[in-house]
Amino acid sequence: MKYIVALLMVLYLYALTYGVFMTEIFRLPAPVLFGIPLITLFRTKINNFLYTKELLVLLISVFFYYVIGLQELKSFTSYAIGILMCSLYFNNFIGNSSLRFKVSIYVFYGLLIFSAIVMVMDHFYPGTKQIRELIMDEKVMQSPSGIAVYQFTFGYQLAALVPFLFIYTVLFQKHFLFKIIAFLICLGFLYLGMQRSAFVGFVCCVSVFMLLYYRHKAVVILFLGIIAAITFYTTVLKDSTDETNNILTKNINNDDEFNRSGLMLENLNIYSEYPLGLIFYGKNWGDVIYRNPVFSSGITSHNAYLMFVTYLGPIIGIILLWIIYSQVLKISVHAVKSIRKPENALLICLCFSFLGASINSLSHNAWLISADGPTLFLYFSILHLNRMQNSY
Repeated sequence: MKYIVALLMVLYLYALTYGVFMTEIFRLPAPVLFGIPLITLFRTKINNFLYTKELLVLLISVFFYYVIGLQELKSFTSYAIGILMCSLYFNNFIGNSSLRFKVSIYVFYGLLIFSAIVMVMDHFYPGTKQIRELIMDEKVMQSPSGIAVYQFTFGYQLAALVPFLFIYTVLFQKHFLFKIIAFLICLGFLYLGMQRSAFVGFVCCVSVFMLLYYRHKAVVILFLGIIAAITFYTTVLKDSTDETNNILTKNINNDDEFNRSGLMLENLNIYSEYPLGLIFYGKNWGDVIYRNPVFSSGITSHNAYLMFVTYLGPIIGIILLWIIYSQVLKISVHAVKSIRKPENALLICLCFSFLGASINSLSHNAWLISADGPTLFLYFSILHLNRMQNSY
């Protein structure tokens, strides 16, 4: 029986992490197909549902943005299913089981590491694309990448992985050599993964963590880290990896039309014309960009939070954002105040991983309410681990 539970758990996390929903093989939503047996047949003993407030505010946000704003009922349905199943997975299946929680965490990051390894292979072996399509059961649109149809989707996986991978080696007191290796592996993944926003998230997470953990010593350590990064690039990455598909060449060849800062500035200009939010003017994105050459092709500002507020306005948008993130923010602040306590190590790793994924959404459209797999899993894992620790 335990092997069936383990298999279903891996399959559910595989569907959630990689964004597998409904394919040629899975004619039912994959999260439902693999999640329902877990939350019904193998549920733990629980007294009540723990995430009523979080689930309610997330579903309200999805409804306002996708149904009232974008008028996309199918998107609302699929994202609502993903959010609901994830909350039930933690509430019903994991419950008070620390074993199930830890196994879920390690399976989740194992899947992210596997995706990153596939991305590295994809640079050197074009046939890897077939493996990606087999796992996704869908035509892959962009390469090189990991287990994802598009490169930006893989970016969320990488943004969640690299902060956790490095910070884990520090907080769990791994040997100095392992810390160096983890740091260089993260740099290698970011370099070949071509994810600039994930790189920004990694730099922010590591810098903040170092300052909190090492305090005044952090300046020296960060300086040595920069030296190590430059050395690693010049001696290993520069001459032995793909010269055309890496984060540096992507930045050099970046089209000005897709410059993130320029897109956000134009989005702010549009917002200034509709300060109450597009839904209050009966408008959608297509209605307000037709005179703007920057957005003429139909693209957005690629800032999930800015687009959310653009549609819902400052009152509804900011209130919902605050309700969604306030509890995680409170947990994170409380955890880093005792950053050296061993019992907080895993929670802090998850918090910084979530921060990396959240920073990534500043340059892309997906985030919590679009049921982005890594971000959604981390959100509920932080809430759940905090509740588990406080219940003992």
